[in-house]
Amino acid sequence: MADKKERAPDAAVQARSEVEQLHRRVKMLDDRLDNLDSIVTTLVQRVMEKPLTIELTCPKCSQQIEINITSSTRMRGGF
Repeated sequence: MADKKERAPDAAVQARSEVEQLHRRVKMLDDRLDNLDSIVTTLVQRVMEKPLTIELTCPKCSQQIEINITSSTRMRGGF
């Protein structure tokens, strides 16, 4: 019975550690997404009259991701 009582705190400490690690990973992912959002927003603001293509590579599967951004703003002196 003493073994069961000793294991319970260890399991609780391990579970808490895993939850903290998961929290750190989610926070890191959130920060990365915020940074990507800021970069894309800045690029779009700079080139509103021109189409923009961004190519990214997935770090896990190495797949190419292409993002095409176009504006709904009409160009001056156009058709």
